[in-house]
Amino acid sequence: MVKYVVKRICLALVTVFVILSLTFILVKLLPFQRPIGDTSKQIAYFDNQHNLGYVYRFEREQTEYGELLYKSPSDHGRAYYYYQVPVMQQYVRWVGNIVTKWDWGYSKTYQPNVAASVIIGSRIGYSIKLNIFSVIVSVPLGLLLGIWAALKKNTMTDHSISTMVMIFISIPNFVLISFVMSIFCYNLQWLPSTWPPDSASGLTKVLGYIIPVFCLSFGSICGYCRYTRAELCEVMESDYLLLARTKGLTRRQAIMRHALKNAMVPIFPSILAEFIGILGGSMILESLYSIPGIGRLFVTALNYKDYDVLFVDMAIFTTISLLSGVVLDLSYGFIDPRIRMGAKK
Repeated sequence: MVKYVVKRICLALVTVFVILSLTFILVKLLPFQRPIGDTSKQIAYFDNQHNLGYVYRFEREQTEYGELLYKSPSDHGRAYYYYQVPVMQQYVRWVGNIVTKWDWGYSKTYQPNVAASVIIGSRIGYSIKLNIFSVIVSVPLGLLLGIWAALKKNTMTDHSISTMVMIFISIPNFVLISFVMSIFCYNLQWLPSTWPPDSASGLTKVLGYIIPVFCLSFGSICGYCRYTRAELCEVMESDYLLLARTKGLTRRQAIMRHALKNAMVPIFPSILAEFIGILGGSMILESLYSIPGIGRLFVTALNYKDYDVLFVDMAIFTTISLLSGVVLDLSYGFIDPRIRMGAKK
């Protein structure tokens, strides 16, 4: 089991490395985008790139290094000329900077000359709290609705819950949040229309969580409900549950002691899978509600062509997704003792 876990984690990390490496090389092959800002900020950016090993710096113009990226204004009769280092050399230095100094580069346009890791660190907390609150809300509600529908199978309650789930699960997040904001923010004016700033009052901050948490949880609640109902209905029709009833257990005792426990074997791993989906969906939601998280930052960095920031953001999302997949597979072995990951036949 330990060998299997280590092997899966290593494969996940290798996959992250390959994805980021290909992304870095392909992005660096695109035409160079000059940084924004005044002259001092542009010079500071190119000096940072030179220190990281991504550009050459000369005191006179060169002809054998390709296109001139930038020429700094003369300072006491001295000007610097910057040229791009070949892509594969940049890649080697990029990997070396990350491994030896944990230096992912600097922002070019979003926050010029600020370390990309610092920008990510200041925003990741918003996304983590938002997604944790969404899971806390969606898991118990989804499971309770699914259990209720299964216990009331083929009744009006079951049909009503199943119909509502099928309708609501088809609504995209961006449509739902637009509709909710239109009613509760603009028409009724009960909730803030954008993410409250850090200087806002405690009550305003709490109200600011309602819309994004509700919209992130909505699809997950429907998914948990549908999946729980299907698994519990299948377990309740199994032979071993009928045997438990014939041995004297009441319906309530049979469900609580056997049905729910066995139904949770495939349900619990789906919670981890839904968490991965929530992380991906938060990109759109954070942008629409102006939440300063890494989901919105990913879209902003992509639009601004701020690739160093984009690489760090992409590394986080890719690592979380792949490691969550590993945890998803391993969770089967912990929940069901009959499953042993990596065991020999």
